[in-house]
Amino acid sequence: MTQDAVTAVVDRYRRFSEDEAPGRSAVYANWAERVADDTAVAAALARIPETRRQPPLVFAVMRLLGAPLDDVDAWASWVTAHADAIVEECGRRSVQTNEPLRCAALLPALALIEGPIALLEVGVSAGLCLYPDRYSYRYHRGEIVAVDPVDGPSRVVLDSDLEGHPDLHMPQIVWRAGIDLSPLDARHTQDRDWLTGLVWPGEEGRLERIEGALDIAAADPPLLVAGDGAEALPALAAQAPAGATLVVTTPGVLAHVPRVHRAAVIDAARAAGRWITLDAPGLHDGWTRRPEPVRGGFALALDGEVLAEVDPLGAWVAWHPGS
Repeated sequence: MTQDAVTAVVDRYRRFSEDEAPGRSAVYANWAERVADDTAVAAALARIPETRRQPPLVFAVMRLLGAPLDDVDAWASWVTAHADAIVEECGRRSVQTNEPLRCAALLPALALIEGPIALLEVGVSAGLCLYPDRYSYRYHRGEIVAVDPVDGPSRVVLDSDLEGHPDLHMPQIVWRAGIDLSPLDARHTQDRDWLTGLVWPGEEGRLERIEGALDIAAADPPLLVAGDGAEALPALAAQAPAGATLVVTTPGVLAHVPRVHRAAVIDAARAAGRWITLDAPGLHDGWTRRPEPVRGGFALALDGEVLAEVDPLGAWVAWHPGS
């Protein structure tokens, strides 16, 4: 650990306390502010490998290990006393946020593809975005546009603001599979605890949404394989059932792939079948035309053609294909 590492921690956590946590999690805002102001706490976190020091990851690990939530002084003492365990656990964890609300952004793109569909996700985590046909949707566009599974409303209801008039109907999905460096299993208590622990304290509704989606995935588990997206994709895609249209999705994952490898993932997805992605506009060159965001959101694209600007987690969709 060096003084430069401590300074980097202080700077990163101060930005998080001022720019990212307010309005989303008071607990995390207070923790991050204390890191920035407390040299002993910052020094403890500076021992964590640089690639594992992101505040959401570190704070989720602390909660997993039993950090006190309500007293920031007690929390600071706990951090310094448990520094070894925090460093060890952070070294083997990664942020695997699995937000089913992203399906509200994916659904309009899936509706453009003739079924039946074999759905394959890169960066799948526990596979919660492999069940767009098992969730209920309530799109808010002045009136409410409701879309429900064929067998009736789901216990998981995804609310999203909608601009524009995409075709909205349930896809017919006959096969679900995914690739992740470390897949999580919705049936396993430890994996469920980690996923729910990645929800920030204070995010109303998100915990219940993820717990409901985990129950859906556990009842009908997808085929998940561990591996690199580009390398593992061809073999997994070959297992898709004949007669189904293979659709590869990369919702928000390419940001976590080193830039030099992103093109390989995109090429593998396109070679396998149809490709739906949800990314920041400047993240890669896989677009047929560079997106021009208006609201600061992500671009939703099918085979590289931009269809909409969307909230990164699916809270709103501005559908303007070709614009």
